[in-house]
Amino acid sequence: MRKSRKLTLPFDHTRRRRSRPTSVPHRARPMHHQRHPVHVTLRRIRLLPSMREQGLFLALRRALARTARSWFRVVQFSVQADHIHMLVEANDKLALSRGIAGLAVRLARSLNGALGRRGGVWAERFHARALRTPREVRIALIYVLKNRRKDGSRGRTSDSGWFDPCSSAWWFDGWLRPPRAPPLGPVDASPVRAPETWLARTGWKRHGLIRDDEGPMAQMSR
Repeated sequence: MRKSRKLTLPFDHTRRRRSRPTSVPHRARPMHHQRHPVHVTLRRIRLLPSMREQGLFLALRRALARTARSWFRVVQFSVQADHIHMLVEANDKLALSRGIAGLAVRLARSLNGALGRRGGVWAERFHARALRTPREVRIALIYVLKNRRKDGSRGRTSDSGWFDPCSSAWWFDGWLRPPRAPPLGPVDASPVRAPETWLARTGWKRHGLIRDDEGPMAQMSR
């Protein structure tokens, strides 16, 4: 097995944390309705480098850009040191499970390719939470796109407001003041797809566009 290459990311110095015990019980997934966006979390195994390191993040972003299907799409995401948050849409329960399973494989291959390693990447089953109301979707959008603020990270990369370069924040059209700084690395097209559900496209805006000073809500589960 080849040793992992050390990658550096000048704008992010992530502290190492103890891994968490598996927290997703192995029970049947609930039914899924296509009008409900879903907040999905994938958590990686211990002892791998931070997924926010530049080479790793760019590999993951390329994989996310190749994910969209007619029946499954990622509409927002953020990559943290040891987990990935996503908002996804799917036609039904089977499409959701198949879409996330295929995405997990694609992301793992990209991460392993960037590290020059083989083996498992994800530590547990994915966590999924359906979002059924405009307020739930808005809270989830803040949680996903501004998740770095949970760790006290407040760096500004734009004169129009804080945003996480390891996320889809630059492509998100729901900011009160959109970020002006370009995304990290070369990008040919958006790595996310436009939402098709009413809740993720329009409904959440009933509670207002997202301000610079808003942070992740404490009640959202990681």
